[in-house]
Amino acid sequence: MRLVLAALAIALPASVFAAGDETAPPKKPAVACTGAQVYDEKTKTCVDPKDSRLDVDQLYQTVRQLSYDGRYADAQIVLEAMPEEDDRRLTYMGFTHRKLGNTDLSQAYYTRAIAINPGNILARSYMAQGYVEQGQIAMAIAELRSIREQGGTGTWAETSLRNAIATGRTYNY
Repeated sequence: MRLVLAALAIALPASVFAAGDETAPPKKPAVACTGAQVYDEKTKTCVDPKDSRLDVDQLYQTVRQLSYDGRYADAQIVLEAMPEEDDRRLTYMGFTHRKLGNTDLSQAYYTRAIAINPGNILARSYMAQGYVEQGQIAMAIAELRSIREQGGTGTWAETSLRNAIATGRTYNY
């Protein structure tokens, strides 16, 4: 049954990656910071994530870098410096909790992110990749359809989920 569902997911249309989509692993900073510090391009130093000079995008990119490196606990410390109801923060709180094995908590974060921004296709993709890890392929395919309905066909969120459904392998960024 899983193979039939995966084949169905792959056969559905997919186009090239959308411009500006996060299709590649995050760039490494010029200096590798230790712990949960953030590299500040302006000062060329590693700083505390709550440093007021940092903007949310810098924090978000650091979270992606830390997650890519498997440093989920450090990523969560950086996430705490972001606005509490920022849907990107909630998405990555879900992601890091899922990677740390906290499945129920991760689902709660994804659900909050989607409630704030129903068009958050990355939250949908990560949530569905959790479904793939749990063997809940039908639920993953339902989210794949939602991503496409939100205009996400061909994006990294759609493509990574489609690949996860087909192969059973999920992503770490």
